[in-house]
Amino acid sequence: MSDTIIQVENLSKKYILGHQQEGSSSYQSLRETIANGVGSLFKGRSKARAAQEEFWALKDVSFEIKQGDRVGIIGRNGAGKSTLLKILSRITEPTNGSIRIKGRVASLLEVGTGFHPELTGRENIYLNGAILGMSKAEIIRKFDEIVAFAEVEKFLDTPVKRYSSGMYVRLAFAVAAHLEPEILIVDEVLAVGDATFQKKCLGKMGEVAEDGRTIIFVSHNTQAVRRLCSRAVYLERGSTKEVSSVEDAIQRYSNQLLMSELDVDMDSIHRNGAFGEKARLLRLRLAPGSNLNYGEPLELIFTVQCLRDISNLAIGIGFETLEGSRVLTLDSDNNQLPFQEISAGIHEIHLRLDRNPLHPSTYAISVAVLSDALMLDLLSNVIAWEVNSGPSDRVGDRGYGGCRLPIDVQVSTLAFK
Repeated sequence: MSDTIIQVENLSKKYILGHQQEGSSSYQSLRETIANGVGSLFKGRSKARAAQEEFWALKDVSFEIKQGDRVGIIGRNGAGKSTLLKILSRITEPTNGSIRIKGRVASLLEVGTGFHPELTGRENIYLNGAILGMSKAEIIRKFDEIVAFAEVEKFLDTPVKRYSSGMYVRLAFAVAAHLEPEILIVDEVLAVGDATFQKKCLGKMGEVAEDGRTIIFVSHNTQAVRRLCSRAVYLERGSTKEVSSVEDAIQRYSNQLLMSELDVDMDSIHRNGAFGEKARLLRLRLAPGSNLNYGEPLELIFTVQCLRDISNLAIGIGFETLEGSRVLTLDSDNNQLPFQEISAGIHEIHLRLDRNPLHPSTYAISVAVLSDALMLDLLSNVIAWEVNSGPSDRVGDRGYGGCRLPIDVQVSTLAFK
């Protein structure tokens, strides 16, 4: 039997959340700030305690992973997946419990972590190899393979702070996967890449697993988890729940998504990396009088906060099957120019279809905010919505594909009998 390479016992992580006092405003004058600060010197500590709240991101999590396992960490946003991976990667310390890891760990958790922004791609490859404990000779042996996989030859001697998010992730994954760690941890960060790159990464992770190394993988793409992973750890509100298989975990995750409402608070959902720092999705809801029935009018309202003036802003929403296949994408700039200039503040953006083309089924929803094709905010498969058959559905679900679009039909008679 394979050796246990990761042992997690009763792992818990607590954060202290700060809250504003009741009645306080988000924006205060300099005079109010000074007055409140001085006043607090003369108040007891009880009110300071009242403005804080304990939040347990993880609570009594226990599991073990054996060498060569391919483990999917599955759960909704806020379930504790990212916190668990940060503890496994030794980025943060647990509050309680123990964790034992044998071997070198390479982690790809967030865009912007792991590389020094001022160093070039070439220098960061050597730096990451040294952090993993590899000799210079070992890094040189893998160097060309890393560069070829990442497809960044032209930018190898450019500081990575000038890389696009896609280039950054390609190089970061190539380094993490090729420098032969015993344990490879990959979070949802791969969603930044295009479909071809994601497929390439999944293939590489499969090769890594075949070499007897251990993979820990987090993704909302259940099809990718199903393809890659042989085991699953299912998290729900910070705690592990017993599951019998990867398929069992995926089913529980899908059932959790279905409990989502048609008016969704997106502000509280955890983001990876720099997502949400310049523009942030606050809310997604159906407009009054709108519904999700096939063939009926569909109007979606997005509440977006711009933290500064943003040019060429666009918003997009994707509908995927629960198996991870994209069926429909709606983009605000598809048949019109993006919003040339959106000022700092909170805005509502409406997307409307005269007829909802989605066949009756259940779809996972992903939403993104972009500026000049640069991703500003991304929430992947955060909820699931069920589309039903509406009263105007004259055709019914014939089962051909995920959606049916209205078309103009003309008949021309070419000849008579």
